[in-house]
Amino acid sequence: MTYAITQTCCNDATCVAVCPVNCIHPTPEERAFGSTEMLHIDPRACIDCGACADACPVDAIFPVDALSVAQREYADINAAYYEGGEPAPGTTEGPNFHAWGEPVFGRSLPSDFGPLRVAVVGTGPAGMYAAQDLLLHTAAEVTLIDRLPVAGGLVRYGVAPDHPATKKVGDTFSRFHSHPRVRMHLGIEVGRDVTAEELAAHHDAVIYAVGASTDRRLGIPGEDGPGCLSATSFVAWYNAHPEAVAQGVDLSAERVVVVGNGNVALDVARILVADPEALAGTDIAAHALEALRASRVREVVVLGRRGPEDAAYTRSELLALKHLPGVELVVDDHDPRTGAAIDAAGAGDRAGLLRGLARVRTGAAAPTTAAGAARRIVLRFHSEPVEILGDGDVRTVRVTDGGGGAADLAAGMLLRAIGYRGLPVPGLPFDEASGTVPHEGGRVAGLPGGYVVGWIKRGPSGGIGANRTCAAETVGTLLADAVAGTLPAPTGDAKAFRRLARRRNRRVVDARGLAAIDRAERDRGRRDGRPRVKLATVEELVATARAGRLLRLSR
Repeated sequence: MTYAITQTCCNDATCVAVCPVNCIHPTPEERAFGSTEMLHIDPRACIDCGACADACPVDAIFPVDALSVAQREYADINAAYYEGGEPAPGTTEGPNFHAWGEPVFGRSLPSDFGPLRVAVVGTGPAGMYAAQDLLLHTAAEVTLIDRLPVAGGLVRYGVAPDHPATKKVGDTFSRFHSHPRVRMHLGIEVGRDVTAEELAAHHDAVIYAVGASTDRRLGIPGEDGPGCLSATSFVAWYNAHPEAVAQGVDLSAERVVVVGNGNVALDVARILVADPEALAGTDIAAHALEALRASRVREVVVLGRRGPEDAAYTRSELLALKHLPGVELVVDDHDPRTGAAIDAAGAGDRAGLLRGLARVRTGAAAPTTAAGAARRIVLRFHSEPVEILGDGDVRTVRVTDGGGGAADLAAGMLLRAIGYRGLPVPGLPFDEASGTVPHEGGRVAGLPGGYVVGWIKRGPSGGIGANRTCAAETVGTLLADAVAGTLPAPTGDAKAFRRLARRRNRRVVDARGLAAIDRAERDRGRRDGRPRVKLATVEELVATARAGRLLRLSR
């Protein structure tokens, strides 16, 4: 019996580090690492030890014979990665199953080096991988800062609620929230409450992990009207982001158009047509669940500018759509290039996964579904929007038809999911073209002691696990600068920064307050049979943190 990696793979390569026979590839040292959709286990070399499954932070690894019906394809996907190649070489000399290279300690400090005080701005995956690296490899003291009064970033507010296994990586990060060398200041925004200069004055180094919090625009007529939303705001809405709760989402139309064909586009399409009662067992926002229960949406049309062979979504996310109960997945064949690409594709090609799906035509008419399917998702390739029409709201989306003309799709909402973009950080340089902070190996250009990690560093590419190697590079650069003596000396200490933060913002949440929020949300979830019910406003989060902290102090 061998193991296989499935759709929730986060690519952080924790499994690679523990495999005794080097049967998981690509490894961080290999050229393909970071460009493959997921990691793969070689069934010829796997010895069924289960070490990878134990180490996986997102529960993505299972014995092949234990895979569910929806996951059985992953045994073939893992094996296909190694077709035509040889299994990893082994050795019979000594107790090890395979030869190990010389140990490398690239992210460490000399034993006589004093502890650094490092601030990490942002508590999403990028920031927490950086903090974890510092805490595990050095004696550094870490200050965690986030503009929201709760930690989590992308894990809390970006991962779809029906992907609970992916959210489990948050448990790995949360164990560092109460680490004895960590100080937490949540609800503090750089540029509003403290300046970058003040932050630098109290720390040896500052790592900015602020992500890419806005989205790219379509630039077409009608885009600014009601009913046209960014996927960024829609995802934030159903994940109970405090800044998205107030905006209502109108789900009274039968058809929604989603522009883009990456994983985020498939996420929002899936949530729109999923059975609300299935979502009731997740941590989806209560207001979103109520709206989805009353939703009239029956069809989501996903527009892709290019063909199915060039789709940006991963195979694993597409396979998940094929197994969504009560939902029909079809392909719009308005353009002959779409069907030709699917028919010519190999079994392992992205377009080949669409073989066998029904082919339909969408247009101005109301949506229809096949017998036994309550709702459907239509993948329409070689098509992009050119105009949004309506009297005060979305009524029609005019799209290209592949032949140089245009077609009209009756729709009541349009969601754009064509990519994220970073925003400037006050006090840091910014590249408007790329939406990133200029850097060299994570070192901010022209700002000694300033560093970046994650999407604000490399642009909005790569999933959660990609931040692990990104953080390793940035931390390595920081430590090299520390050894070289190029870090500016701070003028204030940790206590002085704490006083400064609380003087500027009386609603700062610390680690005990965060723990109180977590307990309250889990308690609410237990009453409703859910993993947690999120507190959805800043006021609720801060009040719960304060109440929990006062309760503990009174005992």
